[in-house]
Amino acid sequence: MRTTWRDYWDLTKPKVVALIVFTALVGMCLAIPGLPTTAQVVTGLLGFLGIWLSASAAAAINQLLDAQIDAQMARTSWRPLVVGKVSPRQVLVFAGALTALSMTILVLWVNVITAVLTFASLIGYAVIYTVYLKRATSQNIVIGGLAGATPPLLGWAAITGMQGSSDWAYASLLVLIIFIWTPPHFWALAIFRRVDYAKAEIPMLPVTHGVPHTRKQILAYSVVLAVVTLLPVAIDMSGMFYLGGATVLNIVFLWYAWKMQNPPDEMFNMKMFGYSIVYLMALFAFLLVDHWLLPWL
Repeated sequence: MRTTWRDYWDLTKPKVVALIVFTALVGMCLAIPGLPTTAQVVTGLLGFLGIWLSASAAAAINQLLDAQIDAQMARTSWRPLVVGKVSPRQVLVFAGALTALSMTILVLWVNVITAVLTFASLIGYAVIYTVYLKRATSQNIVIGGLAGATPPLLGWAAITGMQGSSDWAYASLLVLIIFIWTPPHFWALAIFRRVDYAKAEIPMLPVTHGVPHTRKQILAYSVVLAVVTLLPVAIDMSGMFYLGGATVLNIVFLWYAWKMQNPPDEMFNMKMFGYSIVYLMALFAFLLVDHWLLPWL
């Protein structure tokens, strides 16, 4: 079977990576107080490219290490490595090349701290989560979610080099939002795919503790998320436009989490999963508009 560019593209999980790099881009923009200088634009573009390449490499490594699991699950059984469109060696070489290119760009043309943080995130997701946490504990997505929550920090670091305590504080708040968002987002999918996870012997929360317990955890995390997303306003990081948008988004998110306690049908789990993606994209878009666009309108 001939390998095509589309097979390599699919190895990078483009839809997932698109959300990752969007939050990194917002982190970059929020790190700039006014209009960007030419140097900041160039650095930002190179940082964006480096982060995107690293996230793509992590996705490919994840598929390489999870090939046996992917083959047992309906939603992943089509992946290029599973169906033989690419070989494990090709995936390894591809991921290695992306990683090397990413680190080269970040070290030479962005800054070392961004390269270090980006590489740590890659290892956290592609190795620590995929190899150990995913198979070791029902809290896998909670603990491992930290690696997937770091893109705004990486974007912020690309612009500032994280030289001040305020850089760490503001960027870490963005990380915290994604960290708290990840469990209710992923557990909604895990409930819908619980039979697949059980078949693959992956200890996702709905498999180990049951669906009712997982639904309660989704509601609890959703309440915490609603509170955490208001913190940017509390510390004067964002203003009233973001507050209004976040409030509407949180009301809908909490409605979904409440309905999840007694959903009308099985597909409602996927409806919440789908909304959670829209929620995060819109929330970060509101952050961006409030910080960077409104002052110039």
